[in-house]
Amino acid sequence: MFTKRFGLLFCLFLLLAVPSWGSDNRPLFHVITVEGVITAPTASYVADSINAARDAGAEGLILLLDTPGGMDTAMRDIAKSILNAPLPVIVYVYPSGARAASAGVIIAQAAHVAAMAPGTNIGAAHPVAVGIGGPAEMDKTMSEKIENDAAAYVRSIAKIRGRSAEWAEKAVRKSESITADEALKLRVIDVVAGDIDKLLAAVDQREVEVAGEKRKINTANARAEEVKIGTRQSILSAISNPNIAYLLLLIGLAGLYFEFSNPGAILPGVIGGISLLLAFFGMSTLPVNYTGVLLILFSIILFIAEIKVMSYGLLTVGGVISLALGSFMLFDTPEPALRISFQVLIPAVIVASAFFIVVIWLAAKAQMRKHYSGSESMVEASGQAVSEINPEGQVLYQGEYWAARSSKPIAAGAKVRILKVEGLTLTVEEINQ
Repeated sequence: MFTKRFGLLFCLFLLLAVPSWGSDNRPLFHVITVEGVITAPTASYVADSINAARDAGAEGLILLLDTPGGMDTAMRDIAKSILNAPLPVIVYVYPSGARAASAGVIIAQAAHVAAMAPGTNIGAAHPVAVGIGGPAEMDKTMSEKIENDAAAYVRSIAKIRGRSAEWAEKAVRKSESITADEALKLRVIDVVAGDIDKLLAAVDQREVEVAGEKRKINTANARAEEVKIGTRQSILSAISNPNIAYLLLLIGLAGLYFEFSNPGAILPGVIGGISLLLAFFGMSTLPVNYTGVLLILFSIILFIAEIKVMSYGLLTVGGVISLALGSFMLFDTPEPALRISFQVLIPAVIVASAFFIVVIWLAAKAQMRKHYSGSESMVEASGQAVSEINPEGQVLYQGEYWAARSSKPIAAGAKVRILKVEGLTLTVEEINQ
């Protein structure tokens, strides 16, 4: 009896001493990756990831950053999401070789903890003129307004986080860029760490302000859980890449052009329509120059006109030039991250031009080819006069009797050439032997 009671008490002790038996109570940190151009889908992804980390009861969120920059509006949305986050957000420029350039500077400054890996750099945040119609040639006053606005914005964020507002302003006004070690010395960032484990160890018990309240980050025995980007966000981010949006535009136009040139093909029209709609979505998140779009559309009109009008290649040449100019101007912005790569642009223009030229050639060849059916196939064919034609008579053609007329008398039995087909009457002439 004593042994049985002792066993029950021991089991009860274990249950009380280890209430989370089978579960992991270590602090949880979600880890997400933001790389490439900063666009509207990127901003949505960061906001959703912050909410997901909160719902999962995570201690904080680690954002691995590697960006050349991007859209100003998307960058500000990300900064707002981080500044108002309900849990600590650690922006970590990682891995070695990564950078936080342009918009990445302000995203890093907005973080509760800004960290960098050795061999990374941060800076070059001078604003560029990007708008719906492309990068306008700003006058001096407008340029100063945009620069002052960006400088004040990054300076205010740096002050909130207790970092160097002076350097942040230099990054905007002078496009200054520095290494990870230099950033730590200048109080631009808080930590330099070689990997995520060292980062967590370095920020343990660090006090930060979250939603207006002081809070210590607990990383003791913490576990980092990588959260992969969802399929939807991945697709939207890919479409918002300038190179992908441009290729989708060309595929869409080529598909619709082929469908209109060869009605009934169906598949090219379906693919073209889907690609064109996806391209329009991607371009809606990017600084599109509509002059470039119009030039590309005008090139398609010229290619179509080449089929209808015999211009001896002049319209085709104009279409190729218009396509090339439109492609160069489509995302014409000083921000390198928002421009089409030449490695994509040049081959794409060549392939697209070659496609349209081949289709035009095939269409022109089909139009000039002799008809093998219908009344058109009878023109220039030969038959035999069954009766005298003066000016009317009868002709035998491929076993069929046709009414015929001729401007000159033709004797019965003579060979004739068909000149015209009008209903059931043939206009013929005698073939001189």
